[in-house]
Amino acid sequence: MKYIRIHLAIAMTIAALATLAQRQTPPAGGTPKDFSLPDKSAISLENGMKATLVKYGAVPKVNVSLIIKTGNVHENADQVWLADLTGNLLKEGTATMNFAAISKKVAAMGGSINVNVGIDQTTISGAVLSEYAGELIAVMSELVMNPAFPASEIDRLKNDLKRQLAVQKARPQAQAAEKFFQTIYPNHPYGRYFPSEEMLAAYTVDMVKDFYRDNFGAQRSTLYVVGKFDEAGVTAAIKKSFSPWTTGPAINYPEATPKHTNEIVQVDRKGAPQTTVLVGLPTLRPNDPDYISLELTNSLLGGSFGSRITRNIREDKGYTYSPRSVIQNRKSGSVWYEQADVTTEHTGASLTEIAKEINRLQKEMPSKEEMDGIKNYEAGIFVLRNSTPGGIIGQLNFLDLHGLKDDYLTNRVKNIYAVTPEKVSQMAKDHLKYEDMTLVLIGDKASIEKQKKLLEDSRKIQ
Repeated sequence: MKYIRIHLAIAMTIAALATLAQRQTPPAGGTPKDFSLPDKSAISLENGMKATLVKYGAVPKVNVSLIIKTGNVHENADQVWLADLTGNLLKEGTATMNFAAISKKVAAMGGSINVNVGIDQTTISGAVLSEYAGELIAVMSELVMNPAFPASEIDRLKNDLKRQLAVQKARPQAQAAEKFFQTIYPNHPYGRYFPSEEMLAAYTVDMVKDFYRDNFGAQRSTLYVVGKFDEAGVTAAIKKSFSPWTTGPAINYPEATPKHTNEIVQVDRKGAPQTTVLVGLPTLRPNDPDYISLELTNSLLGGSFGSRITRNIREDKGYTYSPRSVIQNRKSGSVWYEQADVTTEHTGASLTEIAKEINRLQKEMPSKEEMDGIKNYEAGIFVLRNSTPGGIIGQLNFLDLHGLKDDYLTNRVKNIYAVTPEKVSQMAKDHLKYEDMTLVLIGDKASIEKQKKLLEDSRKIQ
């Protein structure tokens, strides 16, 4: 009887453990479905401005973004960050209402308003309760059409930019980005990363007004309205608020010819315990038929937390904490790069492992299991991006900026799952040749020089 009880207890324990294991094992995730782009209403004003309206969701809020096709890309060589100063002065408000008053007014609508200057675009955005959509549109139009550009504020704003410049130039990651883009985009605004203090000091309100006149206007602008709103009321508000805006300059982006080079650029940081490594090259743009395949290649190689380079130099070797690879898209060019802050004594070894992973992907196709995981990740991320009004605006703007059709979004999930292991391996061969990459190293030069052979050998890995 004693042995029967023992066996019974063991059997019950095994059964309980099996049940617990079943409870702890999550069910397999569902397959993401193709994205259905919500119905859009398009508006074109006589002055050239466009608007896109999308009704989305049940929450009584609406997101509005006015995106103007101008930014740092339209600065001359002696105007770096002049676009930023222009945006900061825009935030100071209009002739009748300063930005604090505007912000208070929008807050009373249940929301907020922001101005952001980027490389290719300047965005004025806000989100308010649905019934205030028309009022927010009117505030945005007043802000962009009738800026005050108060001379009394320019010294304060220039000093803010000087402090920002000092902080950024002290960061090795920013130093690496500056050297990298200078090398990839010589003599182009994309390669002008930082101004000098003297340049900032020389800017005047008249220069800001000139930049605004030369680069802002209706035909460079698109308004996106996404959320729950009254379509007739919003349409009327857009026409009333923005029809008086001057047509302004035509859309014009200076074409970039990114440079392929295997140059090694070093900046000495004596005694630095880490080396900031940035290695990459120009690559395909979003309008290329193989771009989605490149995205999956990047995600598998270094663009996701479970990617090969991350597992290698972070998890297995412990050389770094947060490596990542990125495809950075701009209107006139795209680049792929891997960036990591590695322990100084492992600078050469880290680059060797990065080169090995690129080479391995070129020679050996990934397994079906690995590919399925990357496809599910990319498809899932895409679905999440489309789950908010702000996300939908981002997707629609991406289509507009890069000249893509709606089927780029509606067929994206299908196209992700159509990418084969063979295709990913071929993409690595064709577009990620390590020996052709620009390499930037920000760290202790003496220590890095001792690893020179490893750096040279990483170029020869085949």
